[in-house]
Amino acid sequence: MHQLEEKSISCPYCGELIDVLIDPQDTDQEYIEDCQVCCRPISFNVYVQPNGELTVTVRAENE
Repeated sequence: MHQLEEKSISCPYCGELIDVLIDPQDTDQEYIEDCQVCCRPISFNVYVQPNGELTVTVRAENE
């Protein structure tokens, strides 16, 4: 089992900084998760940098 990695993101709707758990096996995928504060759908993109660092970008669902 892979260990989940904690990342901090800023909600594209309400701007709140929230911590999310990312599964490293989800790299090169896009998925939707609701904001823990405003409950609006956030689109997540997870990928690995050439140096091996896990990177997460977020955007509003309809962007």
